[in-house]
Amino acid sequence: MDAKKGKERDYSRLTAVGRGLVIGLFVGVVISLFRLLIMKGLLFVQWFFGQAHQHVWLLGVWILISLVLTIVVGRLIKQTPEIKGSGIPQVEGQLMGELDYHWWPVLWKKFVGGVLSIGSGLFLGREGPSIQLGATVGQGVAAVTHNTGSQRRLMIASGASAGLSAAFNAPIASTLFILEEVYHNFSTLIWLSALASALTANFVSTAVFGLTPVLHINYFASLPLSQYGLLLILGLVLGLLGRLYQSVVLRVGDWYHKLTWLPDQYYSIIALLLLMPVAWYLPSVLGGGNGLIVSLGMHTPSALILLGLFVLRFAYSMIAYGTGLPGGIFLPILTLGAVFGAFFGKLMVLWQLTRPAYVPIFIIAAMAGYFAGISKAPFTAILLITEMVGSLHHLMPLAVVSLIAYVTVDLLNGAPVYAAMLEKMQTPAQRHLTDEVGHMEIPVMANSVLDGKQVREVTWPQGALLTEIHRGERHIVPRGDTLIRVGDLLIVHSPLDQNESVRQELLKMNGS
Repeated sequence: MDAKKGKERDYSRLTAVGRGLVIGLFVGVVISLFRLLIMKGLLFVQWFFGQAHQHVWLLGVWILISLVLTIVVGRLIKQTPEIKGSGIPQVEGQLMGELDYHWWPVLWKKFVGGVLSIGSGLFLGREGPSIQLGATVGQGVAAVTHNTGSQRRLMIASGASAGLSAAFNAPIASTLFILEEVYHNFSTLIWLSALASALTANFVSTAVFGLTPVLHINYFASLPLSQYGLLLILGLVLGLLGRLYQSVVLRVGDWYHKLTWLPDQYYSIIALLLLMPVAWYLPSVLGGGNGLIVSLGMHTPSALILLGLFVLRFAYSMIAYGTGLPGGIFLPILTLGAVFGAFFGKLMVLWQLTRPAYVPIFIIAAMAGYFAGISKAPFTAILLITEMVGSLHHLMPLAVVSLIAYVTVDLLNGAPVYAAMLEKMQTPAQRHLTDEVGHMEIPVMANSVLDGKQVREVTWPQGALLTEIHRGERHIVPRGDTLIRVGDLLIVHSPLDQNESVRQELLKMNGS
């Protein structure tokens, strides 16, 4: 019987990989087209404002274009509110069983709305929408193949991983981001399927866009240990700025709601019109910012210009994201980190505390640190920047800055930004529970009160039923005397109407 079970487990893993490959192929095609259209849109906007310097009347045409974009995207948002914003909180809600939506309307409307919004030059990122588009493709494949419950969630997670991988050409970090930040689950089937889909999508994307890393930055010196004190200061400041970012990005939507004379879905007209002076004077800084990051690695402006650029991008990214347009904060966060890292490096050079050759290292480390603090996903931040920059030589500076930024945000009671967005967007009227919402997976952490206790010794939340314990390769049916250990994955069921309260109580017991 054990041999039979082993074969079944092997078959299930092979099936998970196969599904991941299929989903990754579809997602790679969708996201590559998404990236390509956004790139063409941004180039058009930069060309358009270049022409406007010779033909000022074109500014009037831009106002008309802004009105058309506002109306078109606004109607898409009104019809399908799930396409608003980044999309990562929506995917996280799906995987947690706290909300759901039909895949096809979200897929095509997020695609069209994202191309129009991000391609317009606004300071929005393509990565969040790419994750939701990928997840929606996975959901569509699940619907076509009639997979439900945990298999459906597995396919959604695989699609999300593939979406980020195709957007950033970073398959390993994309897999880890979905596991660490979105799904909060490291079970074997999930990471196998997510990695397979991420690699396949990355293969498709690389075939379209080439092998050069998205944020390739050249640097010619390794940071000596004597300079690591500066990394501690950089991490601390990034943590403070990251907490500020969290506070503002979670409130900017409420500030827009005070404009009672303008319907919610048409807030984008404000961002598009305010973009005009930036597009007129600084067309090179438009968009999510990957081109700006690469240019900083080649030619770094003065500290004063960099400080002004940081303030400008911070303000305009908030203005753009607060409108609810289909666009993310992922790449804008990395861009802000890179700009601040360049500012910090230039300032240290000015004060004769470091050498100009080390400035690119501060740029790279600051990207990871700023993202680690805001998202509270430090491992993803380290791997993501490593893959996107294309070098392993800066791992130690990345780790130091990410750790300090993370701890600083944590001490300031900052929550992971995407989880906070999910909590903020959910209301009783908006919540749609899935068919498997009673199933949850809780990993036992090192500081959990569950560690070392027998099942019978735990005061379980009312309505919670522990049905299985995953311990490495073993699946244990729990008994009263079964000992719970760190690293175990607890499979818990609860009534649908008690699911959220049970989850929160278990997370509190787990020290999360």
